[in-house]
Amino acid sequence: MKSVLSLMLSMAFVSTAFAQQGRGGRGAGPEPRIVSFEVRPGSIRPGESALLVWSTENPAGVSIDPEVGPVIPRGSKQVTPAATTTYTLTLRNGPSKTVTVTVAGAPVAKPASASAANAGSRNFRMPDGKPDLTGVYNFAGLPAGAKAPALKPGADKYVIVRGPNDVRGRTTLGTDCKPLGIPQTYITPYPFQMVQTPGDILLTYAYDSATRVVYMSKHRAAELDTWMGTNNGHWEGDTLVIDVTGFNGRAWLDRAGNFASDSLHVVERYTMVDANTINYEATIDDPDTYTKPWRISFPLYRHREKNARLLYFRCVEFAEEMMYGDLTKKPK
Repeated sequence: MKSVLSLMLSMAFVSTAFAQQGRGGRGAGPEPRIVSFEVRPGSIRPGESALLVWSTENPAGVSIDPEVGPVIPRGSKQVTPAATTTYTLTLRNGPSKTVTVTVAGAPVAKPASASAANAGSRNFRMPDGKPDLTGVYNFAGLPAGAKAPALKPGADKYVIVRGPNDVRGRTTLGTDCKPLGIPQTYITPYPFQMVQTPGDILLTYAYDSATRVVYMSKHRAAELDTWMGTNNGHWEGDTLVIDVTGFNGRAWLDRAGNFASDSLHVVERYTMVDANTINYEATIDDPDTYTKPWRISFPLYRHREKNARLLYFRCVEFAEEMMYGDLTKKPK
């Protein structure tokens, strides 16, 4: 009887110790923490908007008050407070942090052309009243004058080199057949297609048959680092806003060879300006690489021909080198 009782006490002790170690016996998980929480800009006029940007680690839940509510661990949210407002980022069972948007000055008048710009798209709306973006669009090309800000000290370690004969700004496209990432996929001569549903949105690209699912109804945190990132979308009026995180840091941002780390955060804005034109805007923020966020903007044009669709594209790696390699300058 004593031996049985001793065995039961030993098992209870082991079970208690195991439970105290946490699931899997690996000890308590890391403490939740707020990496950053900021507002851009900190001061606005009535009618203007500011962008809340945050990054957290190991949270069981994240929320922003007032008005915003539950959010993903890392992202951004545009706010338009009517008066000076202090926003609080709170981690469940963890710390909190506040930022303040100061609202002062004369109200911003809405441009009279705004309604006229949307007038042409009134017949292209979904049953919920949102603009219907479904269609095949052409590439735009990088607008003149678009230039990345200065690199942070030490950011050269993120330079992407794919081989001994790599030429910056050349080998991403048409040679190694890797997905182009965001926003470079819109700066290349291949079309893409948007498929809009009452739920989520699908974007598919001719080059490399890359795809993106934009989660509209249920946002999710990036579980893996990928070429095209994790995409969470929402509507701000008639503008589709896509918040993209979870990049793998292996894609260039453009044909000039501007690069980014896996901390890249891109906020895209798609606004219909007429029945077949989208104004595309991307705010690029990589705190590990660039000294400040930067922005590019250009139009995307919907194909109007009947039954427009993406054609099959087969990428053959290093075909350019195979066909024209003898014409390249050889190192001495």
